[in-house]
Amino acid sequence: MGRLKGEMSSTQWSDVFTLTVSYNKPEPVLTVSPSWPSPGASVTLNCRVDYPSAGWSFYWYKAVPQKSDDSYSYELLPGSENGTEQHLFIIDGQTHTAGYVCRAGRGDPVFYSWHSSAAFLWSGDLNSAASLTVSPDSVQHFTKTPLSLSCEGNSTEWRVRRFSEADNLYHCSSWGTMTGSICTITRRWLSGVFWCESETGHFSNAVNITKDDDGQMILVSPVRPVAEGLPVTLSCKLNNETVLYDVDFYKNDKLIQNDNRRELTISAVSKSDEGFYKCKRRDLADSRTSSESWLSVKSSRPGKVSQFPVLLTVGLLCGVLLIILPLLFMYRYRKSKDAVFIRSQSTNQGPATDHMINQDEIQNMPQYSTLLHGDRCLYETIRGPVEAGNGASNEPEESLYINVAADQ
Repeated sequence: MGRLKGEMSSTQWSDVFTLTVSYNKPEPVLTVSPSWPSPGASVTLNCRVDYPSAGWSFYWYKAVPQKSDDSYSYELLPGSENGTEQHLFIIDGQTHTAGYVCRAGRGDPVFYSWHSSAAFLWSGDLNSAASLTVSPDSVQHFTKTPLSLSCEGNSTEWRVRRFSEADNLYHCSSWGTMTGSICTITRRWLSGVFWCESETGHFSNAVNITKDDDGQMILVSPVRPVAEGLPVTLSCKLNNETVLYDVDFYKNDKLIQNDNRRELTISAVSKSDEGFYKCKRRDLADSRTSSESWLSVKSSRPGKVSQFPVLLTVGLLCGVLLIILPLLFMYRYRKSKDAVFIRSQSTNQGPATDHMINQDEIQNMPQYSTLLHGDRCLYETIRGPVEAGNGASNEPEESLYINVAADQ
């Protein structure tokens, strides 16, 4: 509004206009670490807001697949209903594949940012609610080879998703055909992480599948983790499906087999066998090398991880016993010695004066021993009278000598 200068009796109003203050909502970026955790490990979610960066509270959500379309709904995680001051959120005991989302808010009333894109952590372990199997069973595939991804579990409707190296999500229909619970790829397709999602919100195990860039040679290795103690076989194939025999096998870039066997066989895998494997042709004219594939090994006995605390407890207990038992033995030994000493003093006391015996007399005395107190190993030695002719007094004298012998 406005009033003309010098006009006191009347005013004039300007045209009405609308003032709009726009404020672009920031879009946070969510990262998950580690993205392939061991079953039961802790996972850290990191929600980053670049501008402005101060004064935000953070809200954390689980991504739930929507039945109607290709999107997700967001389910607030326990502990973040009122937001957290820290931009980090730790999830303990993660066992299955899952997707997470975050957003930030500040002020009163609360001004919220956009939701972040879904970030995923993947598990290779099968579970009863959802599972994914791959045929042929291998991490690496030729681009011309038909590939089937099959979903199974507690659901009637499934979709197969792929997460690409460019951090993009794709549905099976964009690079294959989804028929029921099976996604079939018959044309050229890309590498990535694949998993199944159900209408009931379940995620299957995830598999990391790669294509051969030059279409010439691949390493055939299992796509899912191998249970500890089971055998596993790796081989090397050309694009005509021929299994090669003139190849060397490497683990973590270290040569581990260079004979003429067509396959690398591990009779009973263990955690020490985990690593990146590849094969290389031995032919100098054609020394092609396959891509690397990670061989994952999981424990076949769930209780194996907890054996260390048990062994530690047993070890500590044994150590305590080794300290206490000698002390107890010494105490009983000392107590028994004191008792024998008192008995000896009582026996030697009488009307006569105590008789002292020197070492020469002791050596010439006849003796016999009887076991006292059984397992206490205390012996009583009775010395008889000194025989005549040995240079000692002819009067018979009897004394008592106590000898404590260690148990043999």
